[in-house]
Amino acid sequence: MSRPTFTGSFTQQEPIPDEAIEAAVAVLRSGRLHRYNTRPGEAGEAAALERDYAAWQGARFCLALASGGQAMQIALRAAGVRPGERVLTNAFTLAPVPGAIAGIGAEPVLVEITEDLVINLDDLAAKAHASGARWLLLSHMRGHLCDMDRLVALAAELGIGIIEDCAHTMGARWNGRKSGTFGLAGCFSTQTYKHLNAGEGGLLTSDDAAFMARATMLSGSYMLYDRHGAGPPPEAYADIRLDTPNMSARMDNLRAAILRPQLARIDDAIARWNARHDRVATHLADAPHIRLPVRPPQEAYVGSSIQFLVPGIGADAARAVLARCAAQGVELKWFGAPEPVGFTSAHRSWRYVPAQTLPRTDRILSGLFDMRLPLTFSLEDCDLIAGHIRDAVAALAA
Repeated sequence: MSRPTFTGSFTQQEPIPDEAIEAAVAVLRSGRLHRYNTRPGEAGEAAALERDYAAWQGARFCLALASGGQAMQIALRAAGVRPGERVLTNAFTLAPVPGAIAGIGAEPVLVEITEDLVINLDDLAAKAHASGARWLLLSHMRGHLCDMDRLVALAAELGIGIIEDCAHTMGARWNGRKSGTFGLAGCFSTQTYKHLNAGEGGLLTSDDAAFMARATMLSGSYMLYDRHGAGPPPEAYADIRLDTPNMSARMDNLRAAILRPQLARIDDAIARWNARHDRVATHLADAPHIRLPVRPPQEAYVGSSIQFLVPGIGADAARAVLARCAAQGVELKWFGAPEPVGFTSAHRSWRYVPAQTLPRTDRILSGLFDMRLPLTFSLEDCDLIAGHIRDAVAALAA
């Protein structure tokens, strides 16, 4: 069957809403871009975003930061992770996650994953015992949630705390409970390719006042912590304000102004992402040689990307799939490549992490393909793209 070449862009996001542009222009005209440069009695856009996001997320506290990576680093520091300490995390994730652990001088301990792309809880238990780690930086990589009920119970049994990397699960739920609420803290990204687009930025949420007071001081609040829209009360800072270093990782009012109108529309955006994800998934589900990760019924996901596996595929064949799709305008990523390509990398290329043996993860990644699904795609675009993927994989057996 002959199909037209796809001509859309896999990196083209929707335009920033007019209300966000107007809010950004108002901040620019004021000249008060720094989050603490406000008039008497004025909250400022960054404080208002913290208030709005905490309410949407269902968290007591929210801190607006310069990036999702900074949210993770600050969360680890505020949790009390020390240099040289071992921290557990998924072997399948993106570089900023182990980078956050290494960035504070701690040592990542990588945990195997399952065929459904989530952390392997049996390997987690084994490595928690072997490493003595006190913390798990859990990456909900590419929007896949593990059995969160079992994870929380296992973490309590093992005596390890949970910090969630929710860069790909803003709005996702497990049994009706939002990601980012299962542990001490949730870390979110507002980088362009995530679910809110400020170019770059991050959000950190928690219900723990002492933790958030430390995080707020670490972010670079000087002694202006009372100007936060969803922060702990002043008494939480009594000693913390003098004991905590300033890491200068604040979000500014301009980015916050861009984000607030997007947050008001996020539930609609999630529904539209899922419609695109499910359209592609329907076409791939019965394709020979292709396996989709299983989504359990407890999971309400955000389908801003889609992953599929071709089990047993060799490296040359995987590259052939990439090339055939690229020739038809379809941009796939492959996690089995020996070297990082753009945003895509695997543990073998993270030389700041001690080399670790991960045979199950390596086997899964060798056949794992990944594709963005921007909201600029129509449902008909999704039909065409899925058809090209089916054709490319089918050509391997021809």
